[in-house]
Amino acid sequence: MTLALGIDTSTQSVKALLVDADDGTVVAQRAVRHPAGTEVDPQAWLAAVDEVLAALPPAQLRDVAAVGVGGQQHGMVALDAEDRPVRDALLWNDTRSAGAAADLVAEMGGPQACADAIGSVLVASFTVTKLRWLRDHEPERAARVARVLLPHDLVARHLSAPGTDPFTDRGDASGTGYFATAEGRWRPDLAAAALGHEPDLPRLVAPGGVAAHTPDGAVVSAGTGDNMAAALGMALGPDDVLVSLGTSGVASAVSARPVADGTGVVTGFADAAGGFLPMVTTMNAAGILDLQAQWLGVDHDGLADLALESTPDAGGVVLSPYYGGERSPYRPTATGTWTGLTPRTTRADLARAAYTALLCSLADAVDQVVAATGVEPRRVLLVGGAARSRAVRALAPAVLGRPVTVVPPGEYVALGAARQAAWALAGSDAPPTWAGPEAEVLEAEPDPQVRATYADLRERTASWT
Repeated sequence: MTLALGIDTSTQSVKALLVDADDGTVVAQRAVRHPAGTEVDPQAWLAAVDEVLAALPPAQLRDVAAVGVGGQQHGMVALDAEDRPVRDALLWNDTRSAGAAADLVAEMGGPQACADAIGSVLVASFTVTKLRWLRDHEPERAARVARVLLPHDLVARHLSAPGTDPFTDRGDASGTGYFATAEGRWRPDLAAAALGHEPDLPRLVAPGGVAAHTPDGAVVSAGTGDNMAAALGMALGPDDVLVSLGTSGVASAVSARPVADGTGVVTGFADAAGGFLPMVTTMNAAGILDLQAQWLGVDHDGLADLALESTPDAGGVVLSPYYGGERSPYRPTATGTWTGLTPRTTRADLARAAYTALLCSLADAVDQVVAATGVEPRRVLLVGGAARSRAVRALAPAVLGRPVTVVPPGEYVALGAARQAAWALAGSDAPPTWAGPEAEVLEAEPDPQVRATYADLRERTASWT
């Protein structure tokens, strides 16, 4: 059996899958946690990769013929001339560079000009804004930066033979803010304008290309961002919208044409297969439920039970869930807002309002992606840890106003990385065809009133931040 190794280096852990390169069957998987947060020593990721590889069956590991890496987008890994980090990596969820983002957008001629240049309007998550923050707040460190990588770039290079030059793909590159997404090329001038000098950037590897080899001679593919890898892992089609409920909330769709949304709502990323992946991302997703469960003193099953005891309007309670700021809509200094609390409010109402807020936020994201692509989806797929919740599954079709296809739990980022690796190994024009996951379709009568009430609070709080 020829095996492909897919690795997902995420915000909180490293996951690895050993997969039959011919049909996508998973034959082994392991996971190792590493420090989370908004800034992390990159060495922690590499140590976790080494640990997770050591935990895989040695005999099967020896049969690996190709390796691919999917990783959290945007993270700034700034290295000096000796390839040592000048500081801890600043991750996608670090909002300290919000002011830098606004400055860079203005310097580029405004939001639409920014979107036309790179496919997206810059927000604090983008790598280039973190480079500007570094220049302005840690100038001595900024002056030492010789090379800038993304998290997946660092891990993929770590797995490659010594002396391998850094590499990346157009998918992950499109989240940096110094990549012309529609044209598929770096904009080193934008990186230089942010940092104060031009850093070395990874070489771009074409979709399906061989980027490097491991010390044992296995093929290493280009790797890609986590959302791009997940699209590969689920074989996302052009008439699908994927909704991911994890640390962040994401609605994305494969598109044949680039998007340049000057409002900043839709980020116009590239995908890992030669197309584009317009996306709307929310910073607050599963964490909304984590916090609510903590406040109510229940586990997630208990929170779901409470929510399903309440009425569809949550007893009049409405939540704007931007606890740690928000990316879509862009409100980096926002906080959570509750309204409609009365002496009659119950614990069940509070639980229901949390689920409703999460799903309304994602319903907005789906609508925005559909508008950007101009394609009405055949399927809305729901994936991620929070998608396992009974309350999410019960309420999602009504709030989203569409049937929802729930994809079973799986490590789809790692699976997509493995599929990309198998593609590079095969040298074919397209990724290998693997059987997709079995899924369950959920339906319910749409509830537009819930969306309208949430939208009213969203707009009323817009001027508060």
